[in-house]
This record gives sequence, structure tokens and C-alpha cells, in this order.
Amino acid sequence: MGYQDIIRQLALEDERIVVMTAENRAVIRELPQVLGDRFIDVGITEQTMIGMAAGLALRGRIPVCHALTTFLIMRAFEFIRTDVGIPALPVKLSGFIPGFLSDANGPTHQALEDISLMRGIPNMEVYCPADEEDMCGMLRDVWTIDKPSYIRLVTKATGFRHSAFERGKAEVISVGEDINIMVAGFLFGEALKAYEILSRMGYSVGLINMRSLKPVDESIIVSLAQTNSLLVTVEDHFITGGLYSIVAETLLKHRMTAAVHPFAMKDKWFRPALLEDVLRYEGFKGDQIAQNIHEVLQNENRYAELGTI
Repeated sequence: MGYQDIIRQLALEDERIVVMTAENRAVIRELPQVLGDRFIDVGITEQTMIGMAAGLALRGRIPVCHALTTFLIMRAFEFIRTDVGIPALPVKLSGFIPGFLSDANGPTHQALEDISLMRGIPNMEVYCPADEEDMCGMLRDVWTIDKPSYIRLVTKATGFRHSAFERGKAEVISVGEDINIMVAGFLFGEALKAYEILSRMGYSVGLINMRSLKPVDESIIVSLAQTNSLLVTVEDHFITGGLYSIVAETLLKHRMTAAVHPFAMKDKWFRPALLEDVLRYEGFKGDQIAQNIHEVLQNENRYAELGTI
């Protein structure tokens, strides 16, 4: 089942669920006729939507809010922080076209700081599914918890059969002796390609799907750091505040060091284009990731420059 099928099923099972949107129906087009007055489109007024969602949550409802990620997270940030985060209301945020998925849009529509902003709100949970199957597998668990949450929507398929979702736990596909790739979000598909390429090159490679970022699986980060392998983080987010920062914070918390090589946007927005061209131009295709990692491991001077965190 896809996202719309899951949300329909859950809403029909639980009358508390109210589906809301700020004129963004791309993944929920068939729900108005199914849910009736439990489907609310507020128009292009994201702050109003969050304020209404908070009010509905105070009255026992579970609002699921949809909008373009940039406007859901940034335009309505104060409302999310104050009306939802402080009272810890079970408002569920679904961000559409986050990160590189905004492809042809310019910086105004590129959400590359959403994870950082949502992680910074006490009580807010943050999830980055790898693909549509991964996302649909987590919705029931995430939406039935009596806490606010943010999910980066991803409707792309990878064909990978994911293991059962568990809040606060990473999906460990494998653990390597030379390299361990930790990936958050839809770039899982490219990380999987890099994993396969590097494995064929003779490296012992691990792949970890960091789909739960808050709560995060600190135990796997600590365990990977103890392997003395090169840790690689892959994310379509600014380098500040996302997965790379999570890894750094965790290692510092546990008084550990590790060689960590990040793939993230470094103080710039990406150049708009078709998605495949964006990935190629910015260096996030699987073969590019693999080649970059190979060069790091082959070049002792460059490896030394990585330092530890």
C-alpha cells in the first residue's frame, strides 16, 4: 500500500485522525470524498493550519498536516514550536518534496535545514524514511504515539525489502570493517549503489538506514565507531544540524572519536535541475559517492585531513 492507502486505512480505523493540507494534495487527492469533514484544506496559510491543528489536538484529535516542506517547517516554525512543541501535542507533520526532491525549484523551495529545525524543538520526533515502503512501514507506529512528529515524505521506490520499523532504531543492513555508510532519507538508493560498488572493489562495507533521527539509535553509532572503520554520512541536508551533526553529538556525548566523512550540502543551496541532474551535479550519485570514498581511503594525506570527531 502507498501513503494515501495507509492514511485512509488509519483514518477509517480511528475517527480521531483529521487530514489537513495547505493546498498541497499531491499525495492525498482521493481523501476528501472518503473523509468528508475530517479533510481540511486551509489554502496557502500554513500558520493557520498549524494553529488549527493544535486546537484540534487539544480536543482529542490527531491532525496530520501536509504542505511543501519549506513552508510547512519554515513559514510555520513559530507555530510548530509554540503551539505544538511546548504542549507536546500529537500533531503529525508530513513534509512534501524535502531536500533534493524539490529538484527544479530554487532556494526558496529547497528544504535543506528542516531536520535541524525540527530536531531543535523539545518533544518533536523526526523521521527520514528511505523510500515509500520504508515510510509506509513506520506511519502506524509514528502516528499512534501521543507526541508531535515530523516525517520527510518520500514516494519513490527502491525495491529494497526493509526490515520492520522500530522507533529509535536504525535499520542495519550490514556492518563493515573498512567502511560504514549511514544514510538518512531517499538517498538510501544512491548509498545502496555505492555500497554495492565498493563491495565489488573488495572493501568490507556496511550500510545503515538512519530512518529514525529523533529518537536516534545512539547504540549503532557507538558500535560503528568502535570498528575503527571510516564512517560515512549521506544526507540531502545542510551539513549543520542533520545526520552528520547527530553523529558528532553522539560521539562527543560518549567521549569517543572516529574518522567521519560527510556527504551533505556545505553552506550552499543546490543548483535547480531535474533530479538526476541535481544528484550528478552535486556529487550524490552512487558511483560518485563510491569513487569519493575510495579516494579518501587511498589517499593517506586526505584521510589524515579528515581528523576525528
